[in-house]
Amino acid sequence: MSSRLSLSTTVTEHGDVLQVKVPLPFPLRFVNSYLLPGPGGWTLIDPGLRTEAAELLWESVLAERGIRFDHIERIVLTHHHPDHYGLAGWFQERSGGAPVLMSRTAWEQTRLLWGEGQPMTEKLMALFRTNGLPAELEKAVRENMDSFVQAVSPQPQVTIIDEAQKVRLGKDDYEPIHTPGHASGHLIFYRAETATMFCGDHVLPQISPNVSYLPGIDENPLASYMASLELISRYEVRLAFPGHREPFAHLQQRAKELIAHHRQRLESMRVLLTQPRTAYDVCRAAFGEKLSTHQLRFALSETVAHLIWLREQGAARCTERDGIIRYEQQ
Repeated sequence: MSSRLSLSTTVTEHGDVLQVKVPLPFPLRFVNSYLLPGPGGWTLIDPGLRTEAAELLWESVLAERGIRFDHIERIVLTHHHPDHYGLAGWFQERSGGAPVLMSRTAWEQTRLLWGEGQPMTEKLMALFRTNGLPAELEKAVRENMDSFVQAVSPQPQVTIIDEAQKVRLGKDDYEPIHTPGHASGHLIFYRAETATMFCGDHVLPQISPNVSYLPGIDENPLASYMASLELISRYEVRLAFPGHREPFAHLQQRAKELIAHHRQRLESMRVLLTQPRTAYDVCRAAFGEKLSTHQLRFALSETVAHLIWLREQGAARCTERDGIIRYEQQ
């Protein structure tokens, strides 16, 4: 394995796979993109958020490696989150029309989040209000959501992945596996012959993927996530390529650790419900007061997902009064 530094980002070789750490303007710092060579060109997985720094990084990396933009044969997305999807349209244009592949569910969410009228924005703001977000924070939260439109533009023309068919990544065929929870429509890509997996954000080493509730998408995303972790823990994986941090070998163990982590968080939130509390109250108690607007948005959505799980399991009940939902122990 060898490493090269380019614009403060390491490009690392894992056999034929190039791992490119694309910079992010928030605490995660980097998202992993992957380049795989094939007979007709390169497959690019999850190109990153569109920022000036990311564009400069890609121009430098491709030049250093002798890869032209029109050498990019296809762009494959594990899921729709902007730090993975954002540069897909930019690469499609620069490459001369390379197809962008993603699941249908993921594509549908890009239309809701960043398509005409951004209909998901109003749904999310309504969700946050009913779950206790103070009125004085609404403007900042809305502006945070709106700021991502530019970071995912231009949006690509999308080719829908048939989950019943294998997907070619570079020179090899991989099995797409639907793993909802962190994102509905999230796909991982698995090759049994080499026991390798591109796992997106479904399983991350060292950090826990956010599991958020989006209105009208998945009514119990944490249940979906736990089931997906159970599913994936049965696969033999020698090397997993994640969306953040470094490739790792202990995917089965890590999946089980994430299940235990969420069970612990569920219990810690249940204990907070000795009296009626809004999701915002629980969020602040669980995640603290020193959150940026960006962090607060995801922490509140994750709290709602955990409270829904507790409600569905009969561990909590919710009541609504004056348009505000409060949870308490059942």
